[in-house]
Amino acid sequence: MIAFQNVSKVYNDHSVALDGVNFTINPNEFVSIVGKNGAGKSTIIKLLIGEERPTKGRILFGPYEVNKLTSGELPELRRQIGIVFQDFRLLAKKTAYENIAFALEVEGRPQSEIEDFVPQVLDMVGLSNRAYNFSHELSGGEKQRVAIARAMIHRPAVMVADEPTGNLDPLNTAEIMKLLLKINELGTTVILVTHNKDIVNAVHRRVISIDNGRIIRDEENGKYVLA
Repeated sequence: MIAFQNVSKVYNDHSVALDGVNFTINPNEFVSIVGKNGAGKSTIIKLLIGEERPTKGRILFGPYEVNKLTSGELPELRRQIGIVFQDFRLLAKKTAYENIAFALEVEGRPQSEIEDFVPQVLDMVGLSNRAYNFSHELSGGEKQRVAIARAMIHRPAVMVADEPTGNLDPLNTAEIMKLLLKINELGTTVILVTHNKDIVNAVHRRVISIDNGRIIRDEENGKYVLA
């Protein structure tokens, strides 16, 4: 379970990013977080992974109280959270396989484990036949699939997709959304941060709407509504 309890974040003593935010996300939920630029969506993600600390309030993630973790304890937390970004963030000089394997190599995981896990996640995202293609040889949708596979390589409890379709055409957007829903059906909690009204309305899942650092709506089977 994820819980934000009366969380506020203030920058430079006057810029309020979040103001008394409260919500919980249960295991295996699919939740969209929507809002205009500057509403506080990105701040929520930064606080969840411990990149920022709240000015006030508590952030719980399973057994962790995130706001109290030391820098040495944060890597263990972050292995439980897979993150996918709009701009893919792939290593240009590595193949799809190598981009995914690198996430395990930096932890010193054994080669046998890498050779076992990487093909599994490539198959899950439908890219087994593109394993040895470099980033520039992949379409935008394929790059995002590699990014999703890399995020899933640790088998995280939570997948955070931060504007994952922002650089994609409608066809690839639909395919990425199908993949995120599949990941959710397999037991991973998915948090989708997006401006895309159409995909939020199409998935018929919970929607948390944020405006000026405050939650203005939190609805099961919600719609993209900011007013």
